[in-house]
Amino acid sequence: MDADRHVTGRTLTKHLGSWRSESAGVAYVELADRIKLLVLDGRLPTRTRLPAERELATALRISRTTVAAGYDLLRQTGFLHSRRGSGSWTMLPDAPGNAELSPFAPAGDSSAFDLAYASLAAPPEALAAAMAWATEQLACVARGSGYQLLGLSSLRDTVAARFTQRGLPTSRDQILITCGAQQAMALVFSALVMPGDRVLVEHPTYPNALDAIAREHARAVPVGFAGSDWDLDTAAAAVRDACPRLIYLMPDYQNPTGRCMNDEQRTEIVELCRRTRTPLLIDETMGEIALEGSPPAPLAARARDSGSAPMITIGSASKTFWGGMRIGWVRARRPLIEQFARAKASMDISTSALDQLVTQHLLAHIDEVLARRLPALRSARDHLSGLLTREFPSWHAPVPTGGLSLWTDLGAPVSSALVAAAARHGVLLAAGPRFGLDGAFERCVRLPYTLPEPQLDLAMERLGAAWLSLPGSEVSSIGWSTPQAEVA
Repeated sequence: MDADRHVTGRTLTKHLGSWRSESAGVAYVELADRIKLLVLDGRLPTRTRLPAERELATALRISRTTVAAGYDLLRQTGFLHSRRGSGSWTMLPDAPGNAELSPFAPAGDSSAFDLAYASLAAPPEALAAAMAWATEQLACVARGSGYQLLGLSSLRDTVAARFTQRGLPTSRDQILITCGAQQAMALVFSALVMPGDRVLVEHPTYPNALDAIAREHARAVPVGFAGSDWDLDTAAAAVRDACPRLIYLMPDYQNPTGRCMNDEQRTEIVELCRRTRTPLLIDETMGEIALEGSPPAPLAARARDSGSAPMITIGSASKTFWGGMRIGWVRARRPLIEQFARAKASMDISTSALDQLVTQHLLAHIDEVLARRLPALRSARDHLSGLLTREFPSWHAPVPTGGLSLWTDLGAPVSSALVAAAARHGVLLAAGPRFGLDGAFERCVRLPYTLPEPQLDLAMERLGAAWLSLPGSEVSSIGWSTPQAEVA
């Protein structure tokens, strides 16, 4: 097995960040643990060839013996495979005894608190009703072959009606149903982006968008935020200088920061795309999770004239209803929908009919579902914010007006170390650098408020213990007792 990619010693050093603790920890163990975390959370993809021992030792300014021992430990735990003359490359362990407690390779520990994914549990009553209705309707759908590349006409009509209701007139032929928003995003990149192209992204941004761009051998061009707002002056300069093939952004309750673009900025970004003829990919997966007031109208509603640049909107049922229902959609002009459908045919000729029917019923009753879910979610957001203020005074987490998480500044570049320590205490988190490029955001961590409040209390109790275990951490007002391992 050969490696698909290679990372240099200098690049790996940047990803490792401040991997060495100030305690008397064993250096090669800490090095192996940090590389393992990079593999588990996706920052260091599998089948990546690591630098030679001497090269990494020089880059890290440590002994080659330490690197060799770290690599050997990674081999023993199944995270590294080596072959004489070919080097060493990353992998995931497949032996049952090597299960890891981590965001992207969970061990199935029922006592762990999963805050790696910003996603809610399913609404039980609404899901049960939708399942019952879908089962009744399935007999009619089952008369055909089951292969409907564009998706069920009835679901496409329902998605189009929701866009229209929200202020963006839409017809069925402008909708393509996909297996989640992640597939929708991948289809757009596959159809529009070529190797070597640049894609402008917010920074931080959704990690899977960065992965999808990398899969096309394109390059993400990051543009940070200016305080609480999008830095559109820098974005305009980046469009002028980098000539990106596409702009990807989440204007509504951006993941991970929760920011929401104001009216003036929406007008400005649409005008920028029109003026430069740059297509805009709008990720609306969080668009309905409004915790203060009503959600904004779709951004694409500001660019209805045929002379504007392509506005492509993707969404899904995952954040609004449940991540276990892998149903998403793309909304665009008909010629683009046909282009995306051709790309979809090469990887997935149809999306589950039963899941589509379930989603159709849920979407038809979305206002009722949200009326029950959002108050509890708002309460959980305020509850978690209060916990952080009281128990972690050195942290800073702005309260967003929507979305599912708090983007938390830890006050020190220790995100990866905290995530590793939290896993040992039974709390799964995604490290800040997972949301950026080149090791950025080591000071930040995303904290979803998607668990019930009693579970959030216990999860933060364990996180407090993990924080205290870090060398040099400064946490005051910790009054929690030892976490109870039996709590699920």
